[in-house]
Amino acid sequence: MDPMRFEARELMPYAEPISTALLREGEVYFSIQYADENLLVPLIETLVFAGRNLDNKDPALLYFQDAESYRQGIRYGSEEAKNASFQLGREGKVNHIFEYEHALEELMKCSLRRKKLG
Repeated sequence: MDPMRFEARELMPYAEPISTALLREGEVYFSIQYADENLLVPLIETLVFAGRNLDNKDPALLYFQDAESYRQGIRYGSEEAKNASFQLGREGKVNHIFEYEHALEELMKCSLRRKKLG
């Protein structure tokens, strides 16, 4: 089996989370947070954007669902929703949600930080 090569890319020194205005229902996003202050231990979760204001109580609330239950057809408000995991965020306050390419770049930066420490 031949090895694969990933093209080099220039990484920005700052995170590039998705703008909440660009979130699309049913699309997959990645939550990346860190377990430590040095940003060396990433906590990664695959989420699906379920929508805004799903309880009709707060228009600034954003709902994210675990990808596995979403793929099983479970939706917010359904009887099966108790078998899903939902996370709430607020407009403009979800600096840990990334599209695939930017999530990948966050992990690349983490890798470089880890290598720098030895």
